[in-house]
Amino acid sequence: MSTQTQARGATKDGQTGHGGDEAGSAKSTRGRTLLILAGVPFLMVLGNSMLFPVFPKLQTAIGVGEMQTSLLVTAFSIPAGLLIPVAGYLSDRFGRRVIMAPGVAVFGLGALIAALSSTFLPSPYVGLIVGRVVQGIGAAGMSQLAMAMAADLFGGNARPRALGSIEAANGLGKVVSPVAGGAVGLIAWFVPFYIFAALSLPLCLALWVLAREPKGVGTKIAVGKYVSRITSIFANRGRALGSGLLAGAAVMFLLFGTLFFLSETLETRFHMPQFLTGLILAIPVAAMSGTSYLNGLFLARRQPLARAAVLVGLALLVAVMGVLTALHGSRPVMYVAISFLGLGGGLALPALNLLITSTAGAQERGLITSLYGAVRFFGVALGPPTFGVIMKRSESLLFGAGAAVAGLVLLVAFIWLSSRQLLRPRGGGGDRQGGERRPRAVVAGRRRRGVPAG
Repeated sequence: MSTQTQARGATKDGQTGHGGDEAGSAKSTRGRTLLILAGVPFLMVLGNSMLFPVFPKLQTAIGVGEMQTSLLVTAFSIPAGLLIPVAGYLSDRFGRRVIMAPGVAVFGLGALIAALSSTFLPSPYVGLIVGRVVQGIGAAGMSQLAMAMAADLFGGNARPRALGSIEAANGLGKVVSPVAGGAVGLIAWFVPFYIFAALSLPLCLALWVLAREPKGVGTKIAVGKYVSRITSIFANRGRALGSGLLAGAAVMFLLFGTLFFLSETLETRFHMPQFLTGLILAIPVAAMSGTSYLNGLFLARRQPLARAAVLVGLALLVAVMGVLTALHGSRPVMYVAISFLGLGGGLALPALNLLITSTAGAQERGLITSLYGAVRFFGVALGPPTFGVIMKRSESLLFGAGAAVAGLVLLVAFIWLSSRQLLRPRGGGGDRQGGERRPRAVVAGRRRRGVPAG
């Protein structure tokens, strides 16, 4: 072989190797970024769920009732729900990471305010409310943007797996938090706030320094054009999208309302130790976390079945609420029922994540996903106080109303929720920046029906 030929061969091999290295590096970067993103919902979930086991001890320590205690959840969730759409729009305009990292920092600041108020003020309730409001403001730029950024990074069959991992991290936070809350609550009821603050700093730095987002996100398109695209999305798929948003809110409403009910019931009626209460509260969320991850794997190659997963999940919620209406006084029945509550959430939420994040292209995904995050927050905010009020009157009425809510949402989703509409962006910019493809099953189905795939 001539020297020139050898040189050409070496150049070719070098380019190939370099290309392989670049591909491997890009994959590694996406994997690292997804791991960091999974930490965002994990931390945010701690912000509510870790407090449930310490609520009874908090009530005794500062002399407040159930309604005032439930407002600590509401004070976090309402500002988050109101500001989430703003954070979504800003992330579409400036990028996900530059909104998320400060959001995590503000979340940590709010936790520190609550912690210091609890430690040094003789009457800390007002300081707790202020700290929770600040936490909620920070949370507006957290979990839903992590979901949007994961959808930006991964297209095609990889997207359901990535979103399933994000929802599983959310669920894992719900598993760990009541157990951890019950354990650290044995030290002092305000210790969870110090933990929130301590975890926020490294996550904020990781988002700012190590996380990377794909090109095309944060493009400063004209406001008029942006509004036109958002309007087009709702004009074309408003009913399907609205039914998905309603389902997400209902699942969170029923889950957090039931967790609040369990926290109060196990402590006051069954007189369970705080740590054991935390373990029992972890049952439904452990079931939800595991189901979410497996559901993400299942939907990776079966994306059109996302609607069916939502419907089955909602049907399980109806069944659980119905069983608890008649048998809420039996502890074994309650434990089995709440496990199926987690299974229902694990089926519905990852499928909803996939449908809603796929509704819009990269330039509009932040706002659409944030609307979804907002209604989920409102579900979280309304669940505990609503359950707290009704459970004082009648527990049968409480779970009967829960079954009615789940049944109504199931009916709406059955009529209007559509995988076909939400998985194929139209009129909203598509996924041009991400270079994403429609699910293979959807494309193949269109070809079989004689419809062009493009």
